[in-house]
Amino acid sequence: MAKQYKVAIIGGGSFGTAIANIMADNGHDTCQWMRTAERVKEVNERHSNEVYLPGIKLNPSLRASCDLKETVSGCDAVFFSIPSKSSRDVAKQLADHLAPGTILVSTTKGIEFETNTLMSQVLREELPQVRLGVMSGPNLAKELAARMITGTVIASEDPDVNAVVQEILQCSYFRVYAGSDMYGVELAGALKNVYAITAGMAAALDCGHNTISMLVTRSLAEMSRYAVIKGADPLTFMGLAGVGDLFVTCTSPLSRNYRVGYELGKGRDLNEVVASLGQVAEGVNTLRLMKEQSEALDIYMPLVSGLYDIIYNGSKVSDVIGSMMCAEQSRDVEFVLK
Repeated sequence: MAKQYKVAIIGGGSFGTAIANIMADNGHDTCQWMRTAERVKEVNERHSNEVYLPGIKLNPSLRASCDLKETVSGCDAVFFSIPSKSSRDVAKQLADHLAPGTILVSTTKGIEFETNTLMSQVLREELPQVRLGVMSGPNLAKELAARMITGTVIASEDPDVNAVVQEILQCSYFRVYAGSDMYGVELAGALKNVYAITAGMAAALDCGHNTISMLVTRSLAEMSRYAVIKGADPLTFMGLAGVGDLFVTCTSPLSRNYRVGYELGKGRDLNEVVASLGQVAEGVNTLRLMKEQSEALDIYMPLVSGLYDIIYNGSKVSDVIGSMMCAEQSRDVEFVLK
């Protein structure tokens, strides 16, 4: 019989709830930390989280709590699913409650705006006593909660972290692959959000499948080129955390960033779109960071520059796509070259 673990999920959003439900389905002692008593009561009594996962019945054994200390006490592994803008604050609150050696897995696909810091780096600074891993892949929460087949990547410098996370999450519909390039896996998860906005815009303008395909492919080259300069392994971007996640977020209306782009393409105001979404679209903040970094490091990123011009300078999507067609024609897969 497989070992049963005591696990916690920090965060009450769609993805945190989806993976909490997998753990409960797998028979693990699972508790989810949420900010509001109303949401906790809903999970514990009605076994649902209708705000984030409407229509999904949660495993009755999944527990929720507003008490952070109670949630993580005695846990073998803790999964951190907090939006990037709140991650440092919540990590500080966790500092006194996590025992040395506890496995902590970040699932947040974003970058701390003020410091241009990835979530694993934030967690290392605030929680130096933990054994850290990051998880990313083509994991749309609603499909995951509906038990549709997909895969993900857990990356850690500690092989035992990978093995434990695989044991906790692996099931008939969720395949968990292991890797060691934490930086690349996390960077891929953050960067692809920007390109999903561009793809959503193109879809709103009824661009053809050929156009969307070119945008996705050039996005992969662009984010990989950026990542290599920042020190990641380009091969990471050919896997689930890279091209896998990029593809799904650039083609699915279930992607928050895609929906932001789609509504912008229909002419709606950015603030109005973000407010109506009711959830964080990490790509909006990541875009500004990538624009700054591309200029500071002299990285050729025409899609980032174009999207920045659309959102912040009032340019038209059609003009940006047109300018890309007239840009310098470099090699197709130039990011792998030294």
